[in-house]
Amino acid sequence: MQNNTAAGTRGVGVRALQQVAGGLGLLTLSIGIAQAQVSSATNLALGLDASGVTATINVNGPAKNTGPFFQSLGTNGRSCGTCHLADQSMSFTPGHARLLYELTRGADPLFASVDGANCPEVVRTNRAGHSMLLQNGLIRIGLAVPANAQFSITAVHDPYGCALRIDPTTHVLTASIYRRPLPAANLSFLSALMWDTRETVASLATGATVTANLATDLSHQAVDAITGHAQASALPTDAQVQGIVDFELGLYTAQAWDFAAGLLSAGSASGGPVALSRQVYYPGINDTLGQDPTGLAFTPIAVTLYSAWENPTRDENEHLAAARAQIAAGEKLFNSAPMTITNVRGLNDNVALNRPTTFQGTCATCHDAPNVGDHSLPLPLDIGVGHTSSSQFEPDPVIAAAVKELSVPDLPVFLISGCPDPFNSNQTASFFTTDPGKALISGNCSDFNRVKGPILRGLAARAPYFHNGSAANLMEAVNFYNQRFAMDLTDVQKRQLVAFLNTL
Repeated sequence: MQNNTAAGTRGVGVRALQQVAGGLGLLTLSIGIAQAQVSSATNLALGLDASGVTATINVNGPAKNTGPFFQSLGTNGRSCGTCHLADQSMSFTPGHARLLYELTRGADPLFASVDGANCPEVVRTNRAGHSMLLQNGLIRIGLAVPANAQFSITAVHDPYGCALRIDPTTHVLTASIYRRPLPAANLSFLSALMWDTRETVASLATGATVTANLATDLSHQAVDAITGHAQASALPTDAQVQGIVDFELGLYTAQAWDFAAGLLSAGSASGGPVALSRQVYYPGINDTLGQDPTGLAFTPIAVTLYSAWENPTRDENEHLAAARAQIAAGEKLFNSAPMTITNVRGLNDNVALNRPTTFQGTCATCHDAPNVGDHSLPLPLDIGVGHTSSSQFEPDPVIAAAVKELSVPDLPVFLISGCPDPFNSNQTASFFTTDPGKALISGNCSDFNRVKGPILRGLAARAPYFHNGSAANLMEAVNFYNQRFAMDLTDVQKRQLVAFLNTL
């Protein structure tokens, strides 16, 4: 299924994949995909997911799984490859974690107590104490509350007993936040690193410096991951860090095959990782706020992978044509289905937009980078995912109803006090959140609850979705947006949109 020089899948994932693939006859299918995608399959890794096959390529050529990305450079046995698997779009799924836990009884490095458990004192044999990881694929992130924070923070719901405590090592007030690992691929399209942008130590907003600055940011991220997640007692060498960064920058991951529609690069379509690796990108391209450095105006027609499938060709059978037409229809909805955007921090309180109470947009308003899906300039937003559905904690009934569409884990809930109300001038307000987002990095009230929108490629292989794993599947994500932004999608349109998202 995967050449041993490919972009790296853990042995457990390969065995599980082969077992399933054997029953479905997909080993032969996967080989065909590899041959269709590139002339040599030695730099391509394949993975089976619910809607088809995902593929990860290394554009820098074959790279053995013995480089620093796959080496344990810390004290707990972890490597970058522990959480970033090629057959899971360079992230990992809760299903993978559960299988690994059963096979190793929690001994695998993934379950290191530092962040693989609900709280750092939980032992590996305590299965219930790893519920966030096993059920939702969430890693615990311990973030110090900034000393200069403009707000005060208290924990009003603490299901695991470590939501907010004085760290015994640093002696600093620290919040436990639970987040999904972002993919370690498609990194050349990033405008910010990490959900809360904390690893963006050099700006990725200017074309002249973006290449050098991205290498700087990824290097910083690698060091922090090795000293943090892997608990290294010494800093990695410059050569090790460079090896990790060089490897990551060569990786592109995307869905390559759909069970119903077939090869996603067939029939003049542009799906799959090879076309993605050639996608034009620069900071600010198609920027929603009109900051494209070329002067081009924003267009909501941000994804054009499957426009060729809108009309069937003579060589397509009826079922294939119908599947491809459904995907093309979903792509059109992504670009054009109207949203009523209100109470979104980062947009409705944005001075560049004249702080509109409400305005009309589409999916591309926030996912503007062409055929990639993140924002081409840094723009972390609070769309409501970090809120709760409890009327005790969420005063906005629209947001509460939207969150009810999700399978939200039992996350800690924090009360943020002392901030001005961004939507009501000269008033203060208290806010409840399961993740303060960028505010825990900057200390600014204006950053409360704001996280970045991730790159959307390779979605099918890395459920659950959103930063907190609250959307168990893409239909839940679509239902959230439909409710949150009054999209009024029909059931048919929802299925079309999900079919399209599964091909990214």
